[in-house]
Amino acid sequence: MADTIRSARTEQRIAQIDLAERAGISRSLLARIERGDPGCAIGSVFEVAAILRIPLFGLEERDLAREADRVADRLALLPSAVRQRRTPVDDDF
Repeated sequence: MADTIRSARTEQRIAQIDLAERAGISRSLLARIERGDPGCAIGSVFEVAAILRIPLFGLEERDLAREADRVADRLALLPSAVRQRRTPVDDDF
């Protein structure tokens, strides 16, 4: 579920802080949800999934494994950050 949430957020080009504000949670809680921390409230996880339009129920066990593989493949292809740097890095000494 954590990888699915992170993948959907990145594909929709939503920054963590923006999604956290929409869900009414802190950015650090969203980061914990995306890491799969088991200490996160399930209501918060469901709220984030609903905002991202992720289906929560209906997949059978074999479909879950296939979905997990698909999400892992997508995450490997997506950029690590949603937003571009606002200021160019000046590394010319």
